[in-house]
Amino acid sequence: MHRQGPSTSAGMRSTGTQMEDTSPGMVRLPGGTFRMGSDRHYREEAPARRVHVDPFWMDARTVTNAEFAAFVAATGYVTVAERPLNPADYPGARPDLLVPGALVFHMTEGPVDTTLVSNWWSYVPGACWRHPEGPASNVAGREDHPVVQVAFDDAAAYAAWAGKELPTEAEWEFAARGGLDGAEFVWGAELNPGGVHLANTWQGPFPWRNFAADGFERTAPVGHYPPNGYGLSDMAGNVWQWTSDWFAARHAPDPAKPCCAPTDPRGPAMEGSYDPAQPRIRIPRRVVKGGSFLCAPSYCRRYRPAARHAQMVDTGMSHIGFRCIRRDAQENPGETSR
Repeated sequence: MHRQGPSTSAGMRSTGTQMEDTSPGMVRLPGGTFRMGSDRHYREEAPARRVHVDPFWMDARTVTNAEFAAFVAATGYVTVAERPLNPADYPGARPDLLVPGALVFHMTEGPVDTTLVSNWWSYVPGACWRHPEGPASNVAGREDHPVVQVAFDDAAAYAAWAGKELPTEAEWEFAARGGLDGAEFVWGAELNPGGVHLANTWQGPFPWRNFAADGFERTAPVGHYPPNGYGLSDMAGNVWQWTSDWFAARHAPDPAKPCCAPTDPRGPAMEGSYDPAQPRIRIPRRVVKGGSFLCAPSYCRRYRPAARHAQMVDTGMSHIGFRCIRRDAQENPGETSR
């Protein structure tokens, strides 16, 4: 089931006051020209092309459960997963599923057909950011873990309240590369250099056995792994992260002249983002980046800067979070220019 969220401001019961900068900190990125995408991996990453981004600030870490809770407490915001569903939006849906909820990952009992994601994803009534795996779960003890079960509107609402924005795909990928233009991974050429796990991913046969050699079966606390060259943590694995770009099946090609790399590209129009495999479902899709704790070498090698995925804007899931940026150059107290 898909959840269509209303505008960013919907669910805001009171505006409160704009949040002071209570995030773990922001890092100023220098901007520059880099090679975006990849011609050697999944087809949606191609073609690789040169793009330029101007300097900007980015949260050093993904938004946590504690930070999102502060936003909700200050504003009364109600996330998409917590809102009632309109049966008219879901013709043919089972009545017992026409209730607030979200998609939750469950490990299977054994090997399954990995072309059918319904083998490990289920719509769970009552699942939301407070109860990521369903009503019996909560985030107690996970205050420093990334918030999940947030649809695009939820992430955008938090960003607006914080006086920030969501990054474009180009900004996110530039930041993830940490100055290593063309490198396979956020940290270099090897997935586990020297046998060390540098991101929270899946170890073992997906989706039925996770050896958790990196120490975590689900999300890890933000900042648990070493930051990249720009001082940004968790730019690979742990949770996918929303960007502001609409999804297209391929990147735009390089410009005819090498001198004319696009500056701060904003992605395609919304109309091209609908899933052609589901023509009856008219829900647009945004780009998410970074991969998650569910990415495995045997199934989903998307814990790389170039990797990208399409995500319907109305749908919260137990492996998607976000971080924010600012595009002004003003330095805030306690922030460090890099």
